[in-house]
Amino acid sequence: MHRFANPGRFLRLAGAVLPWLWATALAVTAWGTAWALLYAPADWQQGETVRIMYVHVPMAWLAMGGYLGLGILSVMSLIWRHPLADLAARELAPVGAAVTALCLATGSLWGKPMWGTWWVWDARLTSVLVLFFLWLGHAALVRAFDETERGARAGAILALVGLVNLPVVKFSVDWWNTLHQPASVTRLDAPGMHVDMLYPLLVCAIGFSLLFGAIVLARTRSAVMERRIRALEMARARRADRPLAAAPATLAGD
Repeated sequence: MHRFANPGRFLRLAGAVLPWLWATALAVTAWGTAWALLYAPADWQQGETVRIMYVHVPMAWLAMGGYLGLGILSVMSLIWRHPLADLAARELAPVGAAVTALCLATGSLWGKPMWGTWWVWDARLTSVLVLFFLWLGHAALVRAFDETERGARAGAILALVGLVNLPVVKFSVDWWNTLHQPASVTRLDAPGMHVDMLYPLLVCAIGFSLLFGAIVLARTRSAVMERRIRALEMARARRADRPLAAAPATLAGD
C-alpha cells in the first residue's frame, strides 16, 4: 500500500484508472436505473412508491461503507502519517455527507406515504442523522486549521470516535422497536425480497458505488495535483526572493 501511496505513482495510476472507472460507473448506473424504474415490478403493498428503494438503500450502504473507509484512512493517517491518506479523507468527507443527505431525503420521501409522516425520531433515523453530522463535522474540522497537519489529526480522531455509531446504525432495528423495517437484503438465511426486485437493486448499488469511488478518486487526484502546484509556486517564490534579498548588500558594497 505504501508503494501506491506515493503521490507520483498515485497520480499515474489514478489517471489511467479514472476514464475506465467513469465509463463503467455511468454505464452500470444507467443500466440499473432503467431496470429499476422501467422493468422492475411494483410492490404489492407499497405500489410504485417502492422505487425510491433503488436510490435510498444504495445511499444508506454507501453512507456506512464510506464512513468505514474514512475510519481506515484515519488509522493510516495517525499511524503512518502519510499525507495521501489525509488528502483522501479530506476529499471523501463531502462526498460521504452528500450520500448520507440523499439517504435521509429519500427516506423521508419514502416514509411519508408509508408511515404518514416525513420523520420520526426512532433509532435508525436518528443514528443516520448522527452519521450525517459526523460527516459534516469531519469536513469542517479538517478545514478549520491553518496547519493542514493539525486539521488532519483532529479529523482523524473524530472519525475514529464516530465509528462507534456504525453498529448502532446497522443493528438499531434489531436492538430497539422502530418503524424502520429490518434488513431484507443482508439477511444470513435468504433475502427478503423477490429476485425481480433484488437484482436491479444490486445493480443500482454497484453503479452508485462505482460513481462514489470515481468521484472520491477524482477529487483526491485533483487535491494531490493542487498541493504539488502550490509547492512548486512556493519554491519559485523563494528562489525569486533570494536575489532581491542579496541586492541591497551588493549595492551597498559598490
